[in-house]
Amino acid sequence: MPSFDIVCEPNMVKVKNAVENSGKEVGTRFDFKGTAAAIEIKDKDITLIGDAEFQLQQVTDILMGKLSKQEVDPRFLDKGDVQKMGGDKVKQVLKVRSGIETEQAKKIQKLIKESKVKVQAAIQGDALRVTGTKKDDLQATMALVRKEMADLPLSFNNFRD
Repeated sequence: MPSFDIVCEPNMVKVKNAVENSGKEVGTRFDFKGTAAAIEIKDKDITLIGDAEFQLQQVTDILMGKLSKQEVDPRFLDKGDVQKMGGDKVKQVLKVRSGIETEQAKKIQKLIKESKVKVQAAIQGDALRVTGTKKDDLQATMALVRKEMADLPLSFNNFRD
């Protein structure tokens, strides 16, 4: 029986490369000389540090440019609140999304059921497995999910015939 998986997984190697390249650019840019501007990654948390919110926004723009060069969708990042550190410094933590949250998975499952396409969607951990009897039904389901869930960076893999 044909099937595929709906997943939400970034390529972490590309994300780390983008963060490292952003860190190099922040370190060499003239307008950041002598400031606290920095960017670092630990596990799936990217920390941006700056002297002011304006500078934090500039560092974010650099990161977004590097992510797009690495072909990583910026929708994988969940921006946290800007927090004050000691002195004038501010920081912001960006979390890298990995896996589909339960609420989102249920929403996708409900969307597939309401579409009346003859497929079944089952939640398996942080992914969704969609099975059906015809390839055309599966492809129609992919198109539907792409269209309706545009705010999530979903990908389809493990396509079986």
